[in-house]
Amino acid sequence: MQIGIIGLGRMGGNITRRLMKAGHKCVIFDVNAKAREGLAKDGAVDAGALEDMVKKLSEKPRALWVMLPAGKITEDTVKHLSGLLEPDDIIIDGGNSFYKDDIRRAKELAAKRIRYVDCGTSGGVWGLERGYCMMIGGDRDAADHLDPIFAALAPGRGSIPATPGRQGRDPRVEQGYMYCGPAGSGHFVKMVHNGIEYGLMQAFAEGFDILRNVNTPAVPENRRYKLDLADVAEVWRRGSVVSSWLLDLSAIALAEDADLREFSGHVEDSGEGRWTIQAAIEQAVPAEVLSAALYTRFRSRQDHTFAEKILSAMRKQFGGHQEPPKG
Repeated sequence: MQIGIIGLGRMGGNITRRLMKAGHKCVIFDVNAKAREGLAKDGAVDAGALEDMVKKLSEKPRALWVMLPAGKITEDTVKHLSGLLEPDDIIIDGGNSFYKDDIRRAKELAAKRIRYVDCGTSGGVWGLERGYCMMIGGDRDAADHLDPIFAALAPGRGSIPATPGRQGRDPRVEQGYMYCGPAGSGHFVKMVHNGIEYGLMQAFAEGFDILRNVNTPAVPENRRYKLDLADVAEVWRRGSVVSSWLLDLSAIALAEDADLREFSGHVEDSGEGRWTIQAAIEQAVPAEVLSAALYTRFRSRQDHTFAEKILSAMRKQFGGHQEPPKG
């Protein structure tokens, strides 16, 4: 299947590589010519502008995957594409856009008979190897048409045991992708996913901070323990109730440097945590853990503890996120 990929950053580039590995034909565009050159050498078709991309997409209906940061750049790109495409063509927003923006965009594009799909995409910098978990919303027929693309990007069942009682349900969910419903629903599910991620990361961060600080003067000498945090993380990975990919990433970071000297503890947030709390407020749903995790990130920009270093380390491991330059 032929598809256009717009945005070749940390995830867009690897999405392109995974699709080409599965035999799909990718037409690529990024304002960074060097990003295009590398993928063109691997077999992608280089487009120098969005107009050029649309011309080079010969299969109808055209499908264009936008993989850009949420906000103005995605908004402008979708608007630009809306003036270039034909009825039945499909725009997929695979980034982390706000779900209410999806609802508005889908309505605006429907007036031109252009179909819109929002796809919450989880997998970070590891997606090329592991595959991507995808939460899909928008036009159902368009989503079904794109099934070969989603199937190629998804991780597949792997070694995860089947969940009892799932007989008769959509088998694609067990492959790692799900059609969630109308416009915005995919990004809504991904938004809450990221809010939960904040809480899980905060729990690990605080736990490791407690383990580290048991060996400080604040603790009576007979109750101090000099614990090897890298080994604690590793043993928890094996048969523990708290084993998870986030723990795996923490174990990698701690094995590299148990003091996490690379990190200051300044922890950014990418927006989805805030939107999750806003949704909770609108629905009058208590979200104490998720709210506290978000506020801790705000505080980390003023004072830093080892817990924040753990958070920074996890963000670098799963998403390639770098701390802002010091000073």
